[in-house]
Amino acid sequence: MLKADNIASIRQYYLAVLVTICLISILVIRFFQLQVLDYDQYSKKANTNRIRKVTTSAPRGLILDRNGVILVDNLPTYILNAVPGELDQKEETFELISKIVNYNPNALSKSYSRYYRGRFIPTRLAKDLTFEQISRLEENRLDLQGVYYQQFPERYFPSIVNAAHILGYVKEVDKGIRQSLIDPNQYELGDIIGWSGLEKSYETYLKGVHGIQFYQVDAFGREAGYVEDFPPRDPEPGNNIITTIDIEIQYNIEKIMENKRGVILVGIPETGEILGAVSKPDFNPDLFTGRIMEKDWNNLINDKDKPLVNRFTQGLYPPGSIVKMITGAVLMDHQDFDPHLEQVCDGAYQYGDRVFGCWNTQGHGKVDLTSAIAQSCDIYFYRTIHYYDIDKLAKYFYNFGFGNIAGIDIEGEAKGTIPTKAYMDKRYGRFGWSTGALLNFSIGQGEILVTPIQVLKYTNILATRGNTFKPHLVRSDVFIENKDSLIPYEDWDRIIFDMGQAVSHQKGTGKNADPLINGVDVYGKTGTAENPHGEDHAWFIGWMSFLGNNYSIVVLLENAGSGGAVAAPIAKTVFNNIISLNNMASK
Repeated sequence: MLKADNIASIRQYYLAVLVTICLISILVIRFFQLQVLDYDQYSKKANTNRIRKVTTSAPRGLILDRNGVILVDNLPTYILNAVPGELDQKEETFELISKIVNYNPNALSKSYSRYYRGRFIPTRLAKDLTFEQISRLEENRLDLQGVYYQQFPERYFPSIVNAAHILGYVKEVDKGIRQSLIDPNQYELGDIIGWSGLEKSYETYLKGVHGIQFYQVDAFGREAGYVEDFPPRDPEPGNNIITTIDIEIQYNIEKIMENKRGVILVGIPETGEILGAVSKPDFNPDLFTGRIMEKDWNNLINDKDKPLVNRFTQGLYPPGSIVKMITGAVLMDHQDFDPHLEQVCDGAYQYGDRVFGCWNTQGHGKVDLTSAIAQSCDIYFYRTIHYYDIDKLAKYFYNFGFGNIAGIDIEGEAKGTIPTKAYMDKRYGRFGWSTGALLNFSIGQGEILVTPIQVLKYTNILATRGNTFKPHLVRSDVFIENKDSLIPYEDWDRIIFDMGQAVSHQKGTGKNADPLINGVDVYGKTGTAENPHGEDHAWFIGWMSFLGNNYSIVVLLENAGSGGAVAAPIAKTVFNNIISLNNMASK
């Protein structure tokens, strides 16, 4: 047998052994790194392929009226999700889904792009699927790799009232909304978040905590049971909130305001609780529970009557004569003023080179402070201009709740405008306006702008002699008291007496608000506010005392004409409804 000589040197032999040992060592070290050091990292990646983490949406808390009637509930619906990394052929899958459930494939693609966050994070494709659609998808499960469905609690409005601007609406969290949040980690794409009204103001109370479920899936994305190593976490529903709203009162004022533009607010003066609030035109909150159609959205934002605007917090209006009690308080604060001294109203008053008219062009004759408020005489306040100045008048307006937010528990409240000397100088220049502007300010005209919710707060201040709380829509044990508008006790007596005369006196402009029922006392004030953009706005403010309880009211009708002829009768209807409800409850 022939043998070849070993031509490798001992040095080469040792070198080869060393190289072999190094290579084996590298393999062992790498194996140790993969199996031990990086176990968690690769274990998670492996689990991603075999385990599907499904987030279970938590139901939002209910919104109830003051007596426990449900105003906003949750209704289970179905949503369709996809795991991008498990989709075999995305476009073909979308085409198949669209054929199965009769769904627009472009809408699926848009939703996919809108909610996509990563290859292994579930992405929403569609919402509000019916049980029949889900059944058809289940029949084609093998052809829909990476696609699955789950239940989703959608907002539902089961009550007889609309209350759109009170309750507000929710939106789905998309990429843009999520990035704008202070803490984006609290929300996943496709979650719902309060976007207006109480839904937004009490988001932290209403929002629940997500649940988590882990499913084992096969290579085709089919669920094969739960993963025992990863215990599920049940969702925690949000907290319920109880509002101050009385559903019967709310329903009544919504019916009254059908086909009208304006606001009605009803409250309890002593507590600041709001029993009913309507802003018309409004919208159907059901439009925002699911996918709002582009046509519906365009109709809302292009509507000339602006139904999305909450008029009782964001509407700015000249108050007109409803603020004459403030002017009266300023007059009584002057040491030389005599409320019993009569002024002559002949229908017109000349100040400088301008003639200012009274709403009653025939004149009211001789009037004192009481009859001037009761009959809403403008000339009386023109003739008493020398008892006050613009800054003092502005100070009283601020003390009675104007020029700043009322503090209602709904976001987006407007401040309004109360002109001061500095404001007028800035707007018109030092010599661009005159003292004659005071004549307009004294009767609630000119640059003065207020919101109806400020007017409700003002009405509550009058009804309680300044001892009221901020207006609010959710019941609470913590109240913020208003103590900024106290005036001498005898001045309160006169203001309240004068407002009583405005309703009960034969010549009172608010007499149409009186239910004329024994045991019922009504105090009020009408206003007809000139509107530079159209017909006058009609106001009525006041309160009713009945069975030891007080009920405050604000009525505003846009471009409707005289407050006494239009707004006061509506207040009477509301008062009669409250009386009927109390009588029914006592039986």
